[in-house]
Amino acid sequence: MSRLILLNKPFGVLSQFTGGKEGEEDTLAHLVDVPGVYPAGRLDKDSEGLLLLTDDGRLQSRIAEPRYKMAKTYLVQVEGEAGDDALEKLARGVELKDGMTRPARAKRIDPPPVWDRDPPVRYRKSVPDSWIALEITEGRNRQVRRMTAAVGLPTLRLIRWRIGDWSVDGIAPGTYREIQV
Repeated sequence: MSRLILLNKPFGVLSQFTGGKEGEEDTLAHLVDVPGVYPAGRLDKDSEGLLLLTDDGRLQSRIAEPRYKMAKTYLVQVEGEAGDDALEKLARGVELKDGMTRPARAKRIDPPPVWDRDPPVRYRKSVPDSWIALEITEGRNRQVRRMTAAVGLPTLRLIRWRIGDWSVDGIAPGTYREIQV
């Protein structure tokens, strides 16, 4: 049986066990005390939500490798109103510096009932914000942030909610649930 850990990675934590600048950068070592597991993919320091860790190299590859096209769903708070035109562009795929993205599923959503972020997202009275649920099947570096920026909606907060059938729902930030696969 393979081990699979569903971690709710908080904002500001690196998706690695070592290498943080001493006293400056937090790593997974402070959150997960399970030996022999490694992240299946990455979630940048400024993003939060579901990070999968496993001790099974084949499972890690199936989760992280773009060729397997495992769907990943993000809840994205953006600056500005997410209009139909922007959502249609995201759904068709957008041109980034490293090429066209695959088509995505994009829809406007009500603000989700998620945990407070520390530090909080900056708010500006003169600039509205909105939320998008965005499902992609690739995992380029900072892809969701670059996609929303390309359609004129800079990302304020990014939460990975789901990878395939696994979700962060019910897992508090900084904690994890272990399952057998």
